Amino acid sequence: MKQLSNKTIALTGAASGIGRALAIELANEGCHLALADKDSAGLEETQRTVQQIYSQPDATTAPKVTLHTMDVASKEQVDSWADAVVQAHGQVDLVINNAGVALSGSIEEITVEDFNWVFDVVFYGVLYGTKAFLPYLRQRPEAHIVNISSVNGFFPFPNNAPYNCAKHAVKALNQTLMQELRDSHIKVTSVHPGGIGTNIVNSSRFVGANDNEVHREKVKSSFQSVAKTTAETAAHVIIKGIKRDKQRLLVGRDAYVLDWLNRLFPQGFSNLVGRTMLKNSTAKT
Repeated sequence: MKQLSNKTIALTGAASGIGRALAIELANEGCHLALADKDSAGLEETQRTVQQIYSQPDATTAPKVTLHTMDVASKEQVDSWADAVVQAHGQVDLVINNAGVALSGSIEEITVEDFNWVFDVVFYGVLYGTKAFLPYLRQRPEAHIVNISSVNGFFPFPNNAPYNCAKHAVKALNQTLMQELRDSHIKVTSVHPGGIGTNIVNSSRFVGANDNEVHREKVKSSFQSVAKTTAETAAHVIIKGIKRDKQRLLVGRDAYVLDWLNRLFPQGFSNLVGRTMLKNSTAKT
């Protein structure tokens, strides 16, 4: 999809982080935006920023922006959102399933309910969004699905099983879609960001031995030290990848390093990272 101007984009997780940065980047491209999130206040802040872009003196168009407060973990709400987007905008050309949550704890300590909470948002939210918009995307002369996976989608980290598994599932969903939509006009991009400077760790849930203030601060500090890619840079890379119809998109230098090491040492590197992280976690808490 080389030209994004005047295209209608449906975007989840638009209230903050990569989602907000994507909304701003897409606004600069002259896109019509259907922005969704559970955080209505955050959505309104994103909308104000977008409208400032559209009101600049050199802006040649004033694309339409609609806000949709909803929970991607609810199939009914996502289905209703898709219908509402088309009703409001008349069409949809690109869907970006970006919403996500995280939880820290060992598999032994995590409850099934904890696991499902992450999976419902991180995987099923993507599945619901993909299926809800596919019939509408088929009506367009060209269309695109962008599903945000992660480096966790091909490389797991300890005490992060629900997120690891959900992002692996998103990757598998994306690759299956690429196979099934190969002869159609719908392109699919599987996005794998590394450490991105967003608020996801600050809003994570912690359970079991990890549920203490010392560990929370250690995790946040550790993440901040490695999350060198800004949300704005990530959004720029993603938009560039969409324009090039990239199927697999790594975001951040660390994503490329992890991908390379994982290919060279598919089990050994995982063992080393897990052993090191768990040792450091035990020593510091």
